Amino acid sequence: MSTQLSTQFNAQLAQIAQERILILDGAMGTMIQAYQFSESDYRGEQFADWHCDVKGNNDLLAITQPDTIRTIHEQYLEAGCDIIETNTFNATTIAMADYDMQDIAKDINLAAARLARQAADKYSTPDKPRYVAGVLGPTNRTASISPDVNDPGKRNVSFDELVVAYEESTHALLDGGADIIMLETIFDTLNAKAAAFAVENVFEQRAERYPVMVSGTITDASGRTLSGQTTEAFYHSMRHLSPLSMGLNCALGPDLLRQYVNELSTVADCFVSAHPNAGLPNEFGEYDMDAEEMAEHIQEWAQSGLVNIVGGCCGSTPEHIAAIAQAVHQLAPRQVAPLPTKMRLSGLEPFVH
Repeated sequence: MSTQLSTQFNAQLAQIAQERILILDGAMGTMIQAYQFSESDYRGEQFADWHCDVKGNNDLLAITQPDTIRTIHEQYLEAGCDIIETNTFNATTIAMADYDMQDIAKDINLAAARLARQAADKYSTPDKPRYVAGVLGPTNRTASISPDVNDPGKRNVSFDELVVAYEESTHALLDGGADIIMLETIFDTLNAKAAAFAVENVFEQRAERYPVMVSGTITDASGRTLSGQTTEAFYHSMRHLSPLSMGLNCALGPDLLRQYVNELSTVADCFVSAHPNAGLPNEFGEYDMDAEEMAEHIQEWAQSGLVNIVGGCCGSTPEHIAAIAQAVHQLAPRQVAPLPTKMRLSGLEPFVH
């Protein structure tokens, strides 16, 4: 996709979101697990002689098993997705350090974005454009909480370190063809603020602005993120970014997540997104909520006027997404007041009129 066409797609996105509920994809990790890849599969030819184990590094598969990742994207697009997410949840220098692969984080983001772009372009039509959300995950460290209960002041990452890592990943995602930047599964708001700061820096450097989606995680029945914020507090902490959408994902199934989606819907002056897990994991770590049940919950959210963008997280599959898409396709999206004029793409009108 050319830069000009990509920019045009971005400009259309919020207009479409005003007209109908957009469908986000489902779990990538759940789909990858079904392949039961071995250590050698993860390594591929390029990393056959890597000095430590890499099995479990799902993001690396964008390089070593690209056909599989592209196929998963296409399965979600077949299910009816408007937006697919890049396979980059851990693709920062910080998280990749677990495999001593911090030096190839940029390459992983670039490869993953290109795969998603290819899939989206294959399925895009004038009547149903498909979008790529470049995912910036939370990393495996927290800037707000000490990793040592005996030393409350200790931190294993700094704000500045997070910014540098997120800037690199953001540039690579956009270079690979992402239409949207998604800050996803946020459990620590300070980490998210570092990501937001990095994304703004990148937009300024590139002299071009892209839509941003922000999605936090309620970690348990307390209704708070890991760093202690309620849904409303989390929203107010991040609204300065003027995002296309604010939302919630992961940790909880749709039954338990509903009250927090409702809380967000009452305060947000932007679109609201939600992609819950397929229930809570059972004793084997598997998710038991089937597609029909999950779709029933999300249909009720839509009937209640709570959401603009819906999908699935852990345990969800193309079957879940197809059922969700069918359940909401004739339902009106949540009504949103005009968003701030900061939400512009270079040379274009505001996303929302």
